[in-house]
Amino acid sequence: MIKLLRSNLDLRWLFAAQVVSFMGDWFSFVAVTGIVKEATDSEFLVSLAYVSFTLPSFLASPLAGVTVDRYDRRRLLVMVSVAQSLAALGLLTASDSTVWPLFVFQGVISVFAAFVKPAIDAGVPNLARTPDELRTANALFGSTWGVMLAVGAAAGGVFSETFGRRAAFFANAASFVLAMALFALIRRPMQEPHHADRPAMRPIADISEAVRYARRDHVVLALIASKSTFAIGGGIVSQLPVLATSVFGWGDGGTGLLLGARGLGAGLGPLIASRFTNGNLSKVLRICGLAGIGFSVCYIAAAWAPVIFVAAAVIAVAHLGGGAQWTLSTYGLQLRTPDHIRGRVMAGDFAIVTLVMSLTGLGAGVLSEAVGVQWTITAFSGAAAVAGAIYILATRSVIRRLDEDAAAQTVDAGDEVTHQGLLG
Repeated sequence: MIKLLRSNLDLRWLFAAQVVSFMGDWFSFVAVTGIVKEATDSEFLVSLAYVSFTLPSFLASPLAGVTVDRYDRRRLLVMVSVAQSLAALGLLTASDSTVWPLFVFQGVISVFAAFVKPAIDAGVPNLARTPDELRTANALFGSTWGVMLAVGAAAGGVFSETFGRRAAFFANAASFVLAMALFALIRRPMQEPHHADRPAMRPIADISEAVRYARRDHVVLALIASKSTFAIGGGIVSQLPVLATSVFGWGDGGTGLLLGARGLGAGLGPLIASRFTNGNLSKVLRICGLAGIGFSVCYIAAAWAPVIFVAAAVIAVAHLGGGAQWTLSTYGLQLRTPDHIRGRVMAGDFAIVTLVMSLTGLGAGVLSEAVGVQWTITAFSGAAAVAGAIYILATRSVIRRLDEDAAAQTVDAGDEVTHQGLLG
């Protein structure tokens, strides 16, 4: 991975921009949830704060996907980073008695984030020079989210308690400015030339084209569905600040610890899983199914852990699978979709998962106020386990066809070698 960043300058700048942006995001998340919890003492509003990081992205995703496929992806990332930095400064208008600006301005940041992830995911295959570079880059970029969550959330908790939450918001705004500068350094096109700068968008027709493509390819549908099964349980992440404060009696530092454990697992999971898949889509689908089951079991253990450090350990294990599932499904879509439609497919994938996570996050907040955070995590983990089992059963035929196609290609390749040998 170090070799890739040394040799591919454009991927290095893209990677660095993602790193600093994610770092600022998690500084902000710890501060936002801390203010909301202290000001309102409401589990539901803490969940709503989490939803402000996800639901607006779902609402903006249809336009984002079309834009990513129609216009220069590098320029788009630069402009969006400027807009996000300005919105991040709006968080400073909140106070312990006035928390609504947190929801509004974080929602605006989330709207623009709907453009960032599809642009990066769709652009990486064009910056990677070989299939091996693409596989390595996907594992690297996927693990970055988790690593920055681990580092950013843990550091954000300490930073917020040491320097104050307003300083965390300033740091978030600064991270977007630095990301903008790094995006601007990219020189190679992030899409194929004949698809860049196409004339007027046709949002409905363009989205319909992507939907028709996904419906024809059951592998694409299975890859998109894999994130949704994870997201059914993913809403319980909104309750980690509540678990840290209400059950274990910690403050922002405890929230940062649990989020950091989540990031550690999410960072290591893609690196481990990529070694076992090596571009094999049937293996990708198998791992995606099993990961959801493991995620559920570990979160139930975390809910009833005797101390916060045990909870942090099993949360890290849970997100080994979650991180692998998230990154491998993205890698599969990169392999399976052509460039001219890839942005819309990636945006659709992102839209579905953010919608499910938003709904389950809200549901977790409502249930937590009724029965408590521990039973809420248990209930949603159980639902995620059921979804994972259904996914495994539903994708058996798709996996079988992929295995048959791979076997046929191997036989064809062997016959070709034999034929050439006879000719020789």
